[in-house]
Amino acid sequence: MRDLIFVSMENWDDIWRRNQFLCAGFLRRFPDLRILFVGLPRDVSHAVRSGHLAAVRAPQLLHPPGYPAITLCRPAKYLPTSLALGRRCNDWVFRRTVAAAARTIGMERPVLWLNPHYAVHMVGRIPAARIIYDITDDWIELTQSAFIKQLTIAQDAQLCRRVDSVIVCSQKLYELKQPLARDLHMIPNGVDAAHYHSVAQPYAQNGSASAAIPAAARAWPKPVLGYTGTIHPDRLDVDLVEKMARGLTAGSIVLIGPNLLSPADIKRLKATGKVFLHPAVPYREIPNFMRAFDICITPHRVTPFTESLNPIKLWEYLAAGKPIISTPVAGFRDYPQHVYLAADAPSFLAAVPVALREPAPKIAARLEAAAHHSWDARIAQIVPLLEPDTVTLAARQVVLA
Repeated sequence: MRDLIFVSMENWDDIWRRNQFLCAGFLRRFPDLRILFVGLPRDVSHAVRSGHLAAVRAPQLLHPPGYPAITLCRPAKYLPTSLALGRRCNDWVFRRTVAAAARTIGMERPVLWLNPHYAVHMVGRIPAARIIYDITDDWIELTQSAFIKQLTIAQDAQLCRRVDSVIVCSQKLYELKQPLARDLHMIPNGVDAAHYHSVAQPYAQNGSASAAIPAAARAWPKPVLGYTGTIHPDRLDVDLVEKMARGLTAGSIVLIGPNLLSPADIKRLKATGKVFLHPAVPYREIPNFMRAFDICITPHRVTPFTESLNPIKLWEYLAAGKPIISTPVAGFRDYPQHVYLAADAPSFLAAVPVALREPAPKIAARLEAAAHHSWDARIAQIVPLLEPDTVTLAARQVVLA
């Protein structure tokens, strides 16, 4: 397999998302592979204005711990993107930085994997054996200004038409991109089920059920209704969580992840006295926190945006074996045999005692379901799309600019 330039919408950090799982999976399958992982641009103008000059001086090429074959790169962004000229200048710097980094580590015509729609400017300007556009969310439906929405629509459509293959993670995205993409594939998210094996175990190695549970988690009132993932107003139904908390006669609702809620929403939830907003924890520690959950919950909004998702937490919850209560959102509603579906707070609260009393075979059924959705299986689907053919190589015109 050829080397890979992986342009991401997130930086490589301790909070693992689809991009990191894919990169790690590629390396398990191809140990000699080299990956240039391109994260978010470093906003130089903002750093100067805010006095955070360390961000300006940050080294451009690093390796994430445990992955020497992955080189991290964050190009600089010098100008605001509100104007077309600023975007063009930033795009030019981005391309030059990525091309230079690829040369530094000896890449020649790697596969170009694009996650962000705004990376369309790279097509035809970075030497690539093949170009993949991987779509994980319908970013058009995200809450944003009318200008940004129209720009997103244009960038996404152009990218769908120009790349060799488009990958989407959900049925809704497949339907949306079918008129645009010439080679379209639906490849959902997956899970490393072994990573969550300890969550379903009743006792830790030394026989103590709480030994592997962090101190903060042991303080949460039982039963614990737990959520893991980005706490974002376009995903989380804040009104629903507040009503659930006020209706709970006992226990707590715990939300673990990057918190993007407004101060007003945070205040509302904390005022219930039963909602605990815990900061994001590294991927390696998530199972220890999930051991404290009595029920895994997904109180997502049901909107055109969430309809486009294939939540990684679905597979992770299944791999944990715990009871699951969710709004009837895409992904979760496809597994009614494993998920208690609840459209409103009364339904959520009514499902809690049922979930707490469910029979043990339900746990085994969830674990078995998760085993069929491994990241390795997803990688096996992707690999054939990364192999360039001679026609593609001969036809692609590349202009370094």
